[in-house]
Amino acid sequence: MNDVLLLGIDIGTTATKVTLFTPEGLVVGEGRATYSTQHPRPGWVEQDPEQWWNAVCDAMKNAMSEISNVRVAGVAVSAQAPTLIAVDKNGKPLRSAMIWMDRRADAEADELLRKVPTLTSISGNRADPFYVAAKISWFRKNEPELFAQTHYFLQINGYINFRLTGEFGLDPAHATLLQLRDYKKGSWSQELLSAVGVGVEHFPEIRESSALQGEVTAAASWVTGLRKGTPVFFGTVDGAAAALEAGVIDPGIAAEMTGTSTVLLMPIEGAIVEPAFIAMAHAIPDRQLLLGAMVSSGASVQWLHEKMFAGNSSIAELMASAVEVGPGSGGVIFLPYMMGERAPIWHTNARGVFFGLSLTTSQGALVRAVLEGTAFAMAHNVEVARKAGVVINEIRSIGGGTKNSLWNQIKADVLGIPVVIPKASTGATFGDALVAGIGLGFYPDVRATLLDVVKIQSTYQPDTARHAYYQLRYQRYRDLYENIKNDFDKSAESASFGEKQ
Repeated sequence: MNDVLLLGIDIGTTATKVTLFTPEGLVVGEGRATYSTQHPRPGWVEQDPEQWWNAVCDAMKNAMSEISNVRVAGVAVSAQAPTLIAVDKNGKPLRSAMIWMDRRADAEADELLRKVPTLTSISGNRADPFYVAAKISWFRKNEPELFAQTHYFLQINGYINFRLTGEFGLDPAHATLLQLRDYKKGSWSQELLSAVGVGVEHFPEIRESSALQGEVTAAASWVTGLRKGTPVFFGTVDGAAAALEAGVIDPGIAAEMTGTSTVLLMPIEGAIVEPAFIAMAHAIPDRQLLLGAMVSSGASVQWLHEKMFAGNSSIAELMASAVEVGPGSGGVIFLPYMMGERAPIWHTNARGVFFGLSLTTSQGALVRAVLEGTAFAMAHNVEVARKAGVVINEIRSIGGGTKNSLWNQIKADVLGIPVVIPKASTGATFGDALVAGIGLGFYPDVRATLLDVVKIQSTYQPDTARHAYYQLRYQRYRDLYENIKNDFDKSAESASFGEKQ
């Protein structure tokens, strides 16, 4: 295996990342490419699938530009999820994709629950426009001509895999997020399919993440630089790949992935239906995950940089200013609901709030308040999870947020449990590489492999005194939302003059 590489591709909300690894987990090549997001109307969030494919091709070339005489043994793709991608029989998208952030199908989600009151117990998830079922209902009602032309509904990794191999497919983790399957049985729910107005024929074959979907075609080889015939595996959701990357399989150790938003990944025994969270299949067969998919954490920091301070200070400078501020951020509390919130409150109209501003509030206090607010949001998820019986003794943090030591320590102090940073903290691409390696038979014992290849870089232990203090601030954070949550809904009705919300 010394002369071969494994390729992981992750399609994120703002960028695609491509990473080449040795089977032992060493990074030998990286590439990244960005794309735009469209907001046609309030609550509508779309991306162009062609831009994803172009980003994959560009990032691939960057990753492979300095590598020669090495063979890519296999490829796996993960992606942001869930997404509505309607394609015709030739695999051509019929419209822009509605990504996970799109909230236009609120009414359809409510209607689906009225039609199927047992929706949560069947699907494992609450009725919400986050899931594909409600988005399909909206699509069928509002764009019937395009719905009639739809051959398959795909997920992002399935679309990229089609462009690589010419074969259609769907993995179990993405299939769970359609909200059209029986979560406990692992099969389609005819009741949910009928309520949405689709059939099994609208979806491609479902296979395990590490199953072979196809091989790179000559056309795909030409634009990506991959060798024709390179095996491509079904892949998974970015969160499941992140959990695998962090060595998170069994209960007790959870993973946190921070990028544009934050996801808390909690392995569980069996299938626990807890509507506060997203229930999803793991990349490992017969293992389930609960996802606390929540705050716009990285997006909040970016917003501070670009909008609040107009780019006058770099992000590094902003973070340095926060170091000078002590716990509590000078009395400022931040509610990080910049695009509404998912777990555990599931409130579309919730918005970001700075509370406790004064004429003495500094730039550093605002930055630290954002870091603390996102940590409080994670603590809220941990609190609800523990009440549901989920065991969490350690958080393994991966993704771009791990480079900020202050943020890591704040999370540990707020949660009161260790926050551990693995060495290979790519966000998901190492997990993708592991999926490809499993499919190739490189890792017959997955647990033993994870123990061997997942190395710990650093551990942030909670400070007892700061944790006790943060418990008080966390309660203020929780009380603040509870006291104003109804005002979010009232405000949404008149958010813009002359514009229907």
